[in-house]
Amino acid sequence: MNTQTPSRYFRSGDLARVACSSCEGCGECCRGMGDTIVTDPYDIYQLHAGLGLTFADLLNSGRIGLHNENGLTLPHLAMRDESGACSFLGDDGRCTIHALRPGICRLFPLARDYSDGSVRYFILPDACPRPGQTKVRISRWLGIPDLDSYEQFKLEWHGFLRDLGELAASSADRDTLTKLNYVLLEYFYLKPFDGDDFYLLAHRRMTRIRRSIGISFGATQKEPGERI
Repeated sequence: MNTQTPSRYFRSGDLARVACSSCEGCGECCRGMGDTIVTDPYDIYQLHAGLGLTFADLLNSGRIGLHNENGLTLPHLAMRDESGACSFLGDDGRCTIHALRPGICRLFPLARDYSDGSVRYFILPDACPRPGQTKVRISRWLGIPDLDSYEQFKLEWHGFLRDLGELAASSADRDTLTKLNYVLLEYFYLKPFDGDDFYLLAHRRMTRIRRSIGISFGATQKEPGERI
């Protein structure tokens, strides 16, 4: 894992040298990733809307796997056992769900930083082996509608998982850990986000869970009831 401080941070409106003009679909960024392509509720919401598959369908078909991270059970894109390739990678080295691809895939070769209480981006060193990288505006690179709302969701979700992780780490009670992970999977992955406003529904669920288990709101989060 790279622990160096990035030389520069970007905002979504900035230009960054992340596009690859000579990309021929080598698929190197889609192979051997283990459980690192973690999917958030928005990713699953997009896959459900685009493919008509529920989270349970994705799990049962082997497209999504589960792993433990800081005491929390989180989903990730599964890699094929025989080839180590992403379960959504086609034989031609191209993504078969490109329009629906998860946020981590959209970012590459960028990563996010939340340390200043907002969403910033930085380029992962030596992430893509292909030459000919050109500048593109990050908002265009991500290709996510209503990016402001998406970034607010990512900021709140990051804080929510951080606080749940701290609660899990401080508890030695197995029943408490089981309940935390049940709530996480049930309310944010298994239970569909029906309706037109995913962001409002996700915010309401995070607010409700915080109240029910007694986690206060951090400095990076809006107060309950505010639209973000």
